[in-house]
Amino acid sequence: MIKIVIADDHPFIREGIKKVVNGEMDLDVIGEAEDGNELLSILKEKTPNILVLDITMPGKSGLELLKQLNNSYPKLPVLVLSIHSAERFAIRALKAGAYGYLTKTSISDELIKAIRKIVTEKRKYITPEVAEQLASQVDTSKEGALHEDLSDREFEVLCLIASGKDVSDIAEELSLSPQTIHTYRTRIKEKMNISSNVEMTRYAIENDLIE
Repeated sequence: MIKIVIADDHPFIREGIKKVVNGEMDLDVIGEAEDGNELLSILKEKTPNILVLDITMPGKSGLELLKQLNNSYPKLPVLVLSIHSAERFAIRALKAGAYGYLTKTSISDELIKAIRKIVTEKRKYITPEVAEQLASQVDTSKEGALHEDLSDREFEVLCLIASGKDVSDIAEELSLSPQTIHTYRTRIKEKMNISSNVEMTRYAIENDLIE
């Protein structure tokens, strides 16, 4: 039996995952969490074979949580299931220790296949979309994009600013202070040589960083 823990802040997504999983005789959801703190509490009590993790939950960012899980539970494979396209977070998620990256539109098509491959074969599950992103990373003929030099948190703030959210909304979503968001925004501008939010938005659109 493959034991699964789900971490996602949207109840209907968790229910959708469970509905798909419960149709398989060899899969069992043994726990579910709506944020990082609840997830860590569950993992102290239960030992799943795989964790299905949302990349954007309240509080600690999914990428930071991934790195923490990789350090604290190095034998626990994590499959990231995100609303965001592979262009935005797939490579960063894999670098942070994820075994695979699926968008939430793929729940019914690929979730079971990914879980079985990761757990039984102990191999990463790479979709064609993620493979394309990996290929572009090793294409030496291309210069690295400016956003690749950003930290995971800076990249997350860039995407949120570009999506039209103001500082107070971003601070609330990430459970950080507005001053901290201002600091991240300043760092982003310095690293990317960008002077305004409008330029950030234009850059994000041109590089397919926002849906």
